[in-house]
Amino acid sequence: MTKGRMDTLGCPEEEPPGGFCSPSPRREPHCKPETHMDVQGFRWVRWRVWLCHIGSVLSLGLLLVLFRWRPRLGVLARCNSCPLAFANILLLRDSFGQQYVVEVLTEELEEGSLESAGSEAEDSSDWRDTVQLHKEEVPLLHYYLFEGLRYVWMARKGAFCRVSVLNEDWTCADIYRFREGLSRLEQNTRRKIYGTNLIDVPVKSFMRLLIEEVLNPFYVFQVFSIALWLTDSYYYYAACIVIISLISICVSLYEIRKQSNTIRSMAQQITNVTVRRSSGEEDSLSSVELVPGDCVLIPQEGLLLPCDAALLAGECMVNESMLTGESVPVMKTPLPAAGGRYSPETQRRHTLFCGTQCIQAKGGRPGRGGAIAVVTSTGFFTAKGDLVSSILYPQPINFRFYQDAIKFLLFLGGVALCGTVYSIVILSRTNTTWWELVIRALDIVTIVVPPALPAAITTGTIYAQSRLKREGVFCISPPRINISGKVSLFCFDKTGTLTEEGLDVWGVMEGSGAGFSELVPDPRLLPQGPMLSAMACCHSVALLGGQPLGDPLELKMIESTGWLEEPAGDDKTLDSEFGGHRVLAVMRPPACPLQSESVSIHEAVALVQRFPFSSSLQRMSVVTVNPEGQSSLAFIKGAPEMVASLCLRESVPAQFSNTLRTFASDGFRVLALGYKTLYGQTDLSTIERGEVERDMQFLGLLVMKNLVKPESAEVITTLRLAHLRTVMVTGDNVLTAVNVARTCGMLGSNERVIFVHATPQTAQSLPSLRFHLGEGGTEDTATQSSIDMYTQGLYQGVINYHLAINGKSFSALCDHFPEYLPKVLMRGTVYARMAPEQKTQLVTELQKLNYRVGMCGDGANDCGALRAADVGVSLSEAEASVASPFTSKSDNISCVPLLIREGRCSLVTSFSLFKYMALYSLIQFSSVLILYTEKTNLGDLQFLFFDMVLVTLLAIVMGKGGPSTELHPQRPPASLLALPVLASLTLHTLLLILGQVSALLITTSQDWFVPLNSTMSGAANLPNLEDTSVFDLSGYQYIIMAVVVTKGYPYKRPLYYNVVFVCVLLVLFALMSWLVLAPVPFLRKLLKLYYIPDMNFKILLVALAALNFVFCFLLEMLIDRGMLNCLRLLRGRRQSKKQYKRLDVLLSDSPSWPPLDQPLVPSQCTVIGLS
Repeated sequence: MTKGRMDTLGCPEEEPPGGFCSPSPRREPHCKPETHMDVQGFRWVRWRVWLCHIGSVLSLGLLLVLFRWRPRLGVLARCNSCPLAFANILLLRDSFGQQYVVEVLTEELEEGSLESAGSEAEDSSDWRDTVQLHKEEVPLLHYYLFEGLRYVWMARKGAFCRVSVLNEDWTCADIYRFREGLSRLEQNTRRKIYGTNLIDVPVKSFMRLLIEEVLNPFYVFQVFSIALWLTDSYYYYAACIVIISLISICVSLYEIRKQSNTIRSMAQQITNVTVRRSSGEEDSLSSVELVPGDCVLIPQEGLLLPCDAALLAGECMVNESMLTGESVPVMKTPLPAAGGRYSPETQRRHTLFCGTQCIQAKGGRPGRGGAIAVVTSTGFFTAKGDLVSSILYPQPINFRFYQDAIKFLLFLGGVALCGTVYSIVILSRTNTTWWELVIRALDIVTIVVPPALPAAITTGTIYAQSRLKREGVFCISPPRINISGKVSLFCFDKTGTLTEEGLDVWGVMEGSGAGFSELVPDPRLLPQGPMLSAMACCHSVALLGGQPLGDPLELKMIESTGWLEEPAGDDKTLDSEFGGHRVLAVMRPPACPLQSESVSIHEAVALVQRFPFSSSLQRMSVVTVNPEGQSSLAFIKGAPEMVASLCLRESVPAQFSNTLRTFASDGFRVLALGYKTLYGQTDLSTIERGEVERDMQFLGLLVMKNLVKPESAEVITTLRLAHLRTVMVTGDNVLTAVNVARTCGMLGSNERVIFVHATPQTAQSLPSLRFHLGEGGTEDTATQSSIDMYTQGLYQGVINYHLAINGKSFSALCDHFPEYLPKVLMRGTVYARMAPEQKTQLVTELQKLNYRVGMCGDGANDCGALRAADVGVSLSEAEASVASPFTSKSDNISCVPLLIREGRCSLVTSFSLFKYMALYSLIQFSSVLILYTEKTNLGDLQFLFFDMVLVTLLAIVMGKGGPSTELHPQRPPASLLALPVLASLTLHTLLLILGQVSALLITTSQDWFVPLNSTMSGAANLPNLEDTSVFDLSGYQYIIMAVVVTKGYPYKRPLYYNVVFVCVLLVLFALMSWLVLAPVPFLRKLLKLYYIPDMNFKILLVALAALNFVFCFLLEMLIDRGMLNCLRLLRGRRQSKKQYKRLDVLLSDSPSWPPLDQPLVPSQCTVIGLS
């Protein structure tokens, strides 16, 4: 059988002659899990297909149902295996074991059009095939569609690969070659290869949805059960279940259809766009027709982008909130022509993403306005398509609770098998016919395995989601609510999350090689010079309707200077005012009364080139000219360490490091600025970023105060008291981050900080790793004796410590010291200067230690980490964003403990409902087996009363209880197969059986007892005393077990806060007592209950039920309080299965870690292994 495997990028891991690849599984755009898919090729066999059709008719469609549940069987039954090159049917299997069947399609291409498809394909034979039609070879494209993505056959690679592989290796120079546009022939050819530019969310018809829903195993089991009940004359019960199932199906179809329409309206956007043709003309067409390589002309007023595109000319102000949750518009600038290989992630500032709103475009088409961009991705291959795909086709959630639920259903199936055998043995001793014997045996299965169990355990999640929505927290992945209850570590971004979004200018300190000047608190008091110009001009702020839009930090910076931005547009008069340069923006100084005449500034400055801020580069720069274009200056702004490294050494003050450390340790946000003069021979329109950002003159430091939000410290304290680890991951300076961490409570006042410094390998040195003591940034002033005292305390376990590390050291640690990485992660609290991809890497590395990781952030830089985390919370004004599973309208982290409390409440509620539904089945199972032994059974309406009136009503309202107001240090369990759960179910079942048997024995021991008619069996001999006594007691058992398994403290509010549940309990208890003590004749006859005149006996039954309740309640309480811990003591203490817990024990016992001020190299590292 021909079989292939494919890596996450869609290309073969290697290319042996017979190797094949398959489509990569859906993955997060920032996450690259090591997952693979297998693909097998098949061809239809006509006689096998006809044979399967006949079998389907003869089996009344059951064969088709089997093929739907097991796609592999359907393919094997109707096809023969063959090489992928000749296959017309493919069987796909992902790493989770899920299987899919897809059909291979073909597309006929025009002769001679293959070569015009573009330079991205080295050889057109890679993605074509030929067939002979009418003695002519016609090129054919073989492809298939999977989860919206198109995969094409590449003969040279012997694989189906994603069609995007044809343009994944484009360089920036390649993209610039498309600036002149495609011809219509080239565009048509590319459309046949790439497909239409449409994120097409399938909205199935009601009939198809109905068929698919009915073929769900749950409803198939329901149909089987209903048929069985009708055969056994349980007409009322069967009719009621049919009605409820129909209502359930209709509601489910409505919700599925509604959700599909909602996602479709969000995903699908069709608009008219203008493209440039290779002939020079402009053509207006539908966005559906766009293909990679099309040159799109963006109008000045902007548009909703229908594709991913690289910006080649002009600037665009873009709102990316739909994708990232970031509400601040982003300035996009042209792609550098010599930028090497193009990547939309590394060149985000030059990429326009599908689904984002371009608010304004300018500077790209002189005299006409707007901008120019080249399409790089279409359809599901766009950033928006990838996010929509993650919603439509989510990866299975690896959560033990859901896995154990399936295993427990199988366990109940085993119990049903035992009950079936017992019932066959018991009934075979009577004169029961074989047909009735089969019906009775199968009826046991429908009782023990409750088909409503999967639906019931989601009730708690539904209530939690509703409560979260009322608190302004929106969820697009409800199963993650339960997961949030198991979070053991939460990561927080700093700026905008822990601290205020806006910053206030604290002052400016000019500097040069001679040193720093005094701090100037008001920038408007600065003398005329490059420092003031740099603050006024080095930004990405744009005007829209006269209002400045941009980063809050830059808005504050400009406001502090008093300068004003004027719209530039494409005014030729304005361009000519500044020497004919293309002007992006104009900054004009104010006539400021605070300035003396000697420092008065009246000269405007024009921005003619802008290189935007990048998290990976940690800087931005601009090029400016004066009126008449007489002189041009370049300014740079960014992280102080980065800016200083790009400035001439002699221009950087000697006190730079100490001054920066002082400000950072005090919690200030510090930016450095620099400049240089560009001489007349420089072409400012084509100047490269690398040429601008070198040999700069250091100007000084801009000091800004970033206040911690008042809620941050309280929330962090709450989480730490609940034994939840808190970690800060930020792009800011490490000392600033340490100061904020101490202010908000991540670092205690008596806890010390150890800095981790790792360097990569260079030509002159080996990689090294060093741990050195820090104390608020003043570690250099610490005396040797104080260090020795601290070290002694550290190694004696007296002093708590935290590790702090920056992005460069983290990268070197991952690359060269992987054996130390888990230990650093265990003690690391502050991660500074982290790039977006490093934030994502940190989350995944923590997950490898078996942490359940939460992440809270507010911007595009956190998007990857938010989606990689088990629980991602985006602080955004948007009601729902695909940037993360949870979106909070709150601008602070107070939503985090709320979410964890709701998660714990939902998880505990799911446990309670699971146990209740399991016990409900076991109670009824016991009742039926006991009555089978007595040659009788429960009646039709008795079953209906138990299932509809008692159990369903209780299950619906049981989960309404809200979460506790406090976070308990211990997290709730997540395993349904744990000893306390299994022991609880087993012991409760024994007590419940004992209660029912006692009721039966007490009844048979009465003087007035009348045996049932032994010549009849089943419900035919109702009413009788045996059935009535079991009915009375089991009715109470359904009610009392709802109370017993409903847990409150410490994860939920006490039971009495759930007023609806308490009221329903009281009503049902009263109803049951009425039926037992004084039933009216009408109800007694309706339920086929035997009339018992003895009131003392009936009170005895109520007392027996009360005794049953007391025993079950005490048992559950003892199990909760650790009664079974003695069994753990007998088996001995076992190591935790979680790596982080095992590693924590090993580190606590390690007397020499971390080694302070001892340079380590990889070959000398001592590894603490995990066994």
